[in-house]
Amino acid sequence: MPLVSNALGQALSFSTLMRDEAKSIARGLQRRDPDLLDRLIEQYQHRLFRYLLYITGDRAHAEDFFQETWMRVLERGHQYDGKSKFEAWLFAIARHLVIDWQRTKKAQSLDALTDPELERPLQLANESKPSPLHQMLAQEKEENVQASLLKIRAIYREVLVLRFREELQIEEMAGVLSIPVSTVKSRLYRGLDALRGALQEGAA
Repeated sequence: MPLVSNALGQALSFSTLMRDEAKSIARGLQRRDPDLLDRLIEQYQHRLFRYLLYITGDRAHAEDFFQETWMRVLERGHQYDGKSKFEAWLFAIARHLVIDWQRTKKAQSLDALTDPELERPLQLANESKPSPLHQMLAQEKEENVQASLLKIRAIYREVLVLRFREELQIEEMAGVLSIPVSTVKSRLYRGLDALRGALQEGAA
C-alpha cells in the first residue's frame, strides 16, 4: 500500500505542477511577457516545426506557418486560459492556419479529406500495452517510418504524429482537431493500419 500511495501522490503532484505551469504561461501571455515567449519558442520550436512539416509535407510551407503560428501566439495569447496544455493550444493554432491556407488555395481541408464511412468509432487496443506504432518503431528504422508517414493520408498522418510523436492524450487531440473522441480513435486505428501497409510496401 505505501508504494501505491507514493505513486499516487507523485502522479497528483505532477498533475498539479502541470496545471500550475499552464496557468503561469497564461498569465505571462496576457502580459505579453517577451521573456516567456522566448522560452516557449525555445521549448516548443522543434515539436511545432515537426508537426507542421508532417501536415504540410513541405519544408518551405512549414517554415512559413511556423513563423505565423508564433505571431498568432503573441497576438492572441490573452485567449489562452491555461485550462489545457499549452502545446495542445499551440498545435490547434498551427492547424487552423494550415486549413485556412488550404481553403484559400481552393484545396480540400484536412477535415474535408474524410470518408464518413471510415469514421465509425472503432475499439483501439488497450493503451496500457505497447502500441502497434511503438512496436513497429522498435522493428523498423526511424527513417523508414518517417518516409512511410508521408505516404499515408493527411488526416491519418496527423493523428499518428499528435499521439505518438507529440504524446498528446486522446481528449487533447480531440480538442486540437475539433472532432469527437470517437473519431480520433477511428482515425488512429485506420492510420496505424495505413502506416503498417506503407511500411510493408517500403520493405518489398
